[in-house]
Amino acid sequence: MSRPQRLDASTLSERLPSLNGWALDDSKLTREFNFSDFNEAFGFMARAALIAERLDHHPEWFNVYATVRVQLTTHDAGGISELDFTLAEAMNRIADGC
Repeated sequence: MSRPQRLDASTLSERLPSLNGWALDDSKLTREFNFSDFNEAFGFMARAALIAERLDHHPEWFNVYATVRVQLTTHDAGGISELDFTLAEAMNRIADGC
């Protein structure tokens, strides 16, 4: 498997608007997901974890009750890569189904 490549600033600027709810914060893709309760938040995290494991790309995340804050970056690439967009899009689909 080839190493992921960091996306340049121009590509990030073009792609970010299509990634609903996500923003750049401290050079990471960041989003806060809010659910109705802890069970829903934890279910989201469990489903997202299965996809992250399959991608071999793991998020930085923080959970308090019904809130999950996610930050994505590709450490091997030294910044945001296509893997981050893939995982963010998957997380959006999961959250839309909750």
